[in-house]
Amino acid sequence: MFAPTALVAGGVFESADVVFLGELHDNPAHHLRQAEYVAELSPTALVFEMLTQAQADLVTPELVADEVALEAALGWNASGWPDFSMYYPIFAAAPEAAYFGAAVPRDVARAAMAEGMESAFRGDADAYGLTAVLPEGQQAEREALQLAAHCDAMPAEMLPVMVDIQRLRDAELAYSAVQAFEAHGGQVVVITGNGHARMDWGAPVYLMAAAPGLRVMSLGQGEEDVPPSGLFDVVESAPEVDRGDPCAAFR
Repeated sequence: MFAPTALVAGGVFESADVVFLGELHDNPAHHLRQAEYVAELSPTALVFEMLTQAQADLVTPELVADEVALEAALGWNASGWPDFSMYYPIFAAAPEAAYFGAAVPRDVARAAMAEGMESAFRGDADAYGLTAVLPEGQQAEREALQLAAHCDAMPAEMLPVMVDIQRLRDAELAYSAVQAFEAHGGQVVVITGNGHARMDWGAPVYLMAAAPGLRVMSLGQGEEDVPPSGLFDVVESAPEVDRGDPCAAFR
C-alpha cells in the first residue's frame, strides 16, 4: 500500500511483534519519519543496522539525552554512515528502549568472504535460512542490483560474494531482532535500509525462518512517489535528495 503522510502505525503495525522501518540512508526525511513511528510505537527494543552490538551496549538513557556525547561514544561520524544528526531523532524518540546492533564489522565480512557466511554468522545459519540456495532468478536480480550499486565497476566474479554479504547482513538483522524480542518482548523496531527491510527477500525472510511464530511487518520509503523495490506492508514517499552523480568518478 502507498500511505499518505499521516501516521498509520496504530492501524497497521500495532499487531506486529517486529517492525522493520526501511530508509534511504542519506534522506533526512526518512529518518524523521522513522523517529515518528518509533515515538508512536514505543518499542521495547531498537535494532540498528548501523551499530555493532558493542556500540549498542554503550547506549543508555543518560547518553541519549546528549546528542554530542552519544555521537562521540558511538564514533558514528567516523563510521561512514550519514551524519549522526539525521539519526539522532530516532534515538531521542525511545531513550528507555534496549538497543541492539546488527552491523557486520569489515574484518568479519572479509573473513566471511574467505571462509563462508556461516562461519561469520552469530546464529544458527541453517535455522535462519542462510545456507539455502537462492532461486536462480533472484540470484541474478540481486547480482544485477549489486553491479548497479557499484556503478557497473564491480568484477563479475565478485557479484555472488557481494550478494552473500548482503544475505549475511539480513540474517544478522534477523538474529538481533529475535534476541531483542526474546530478552524484552515486543514490539521490536529495526532501523535499516529498504533493501534489508523488504518482505520478499530481506531480513524479515530470515527472521520468519528462525522464528515463524513472530508477526513481522515492514515499511519501505521511496522518493518523489517512486516506491522502493520489493514488497512492504506500508510504502511512503518523501522529497528526493540531491546526490549529484555518485558514479561520476568511474567515468
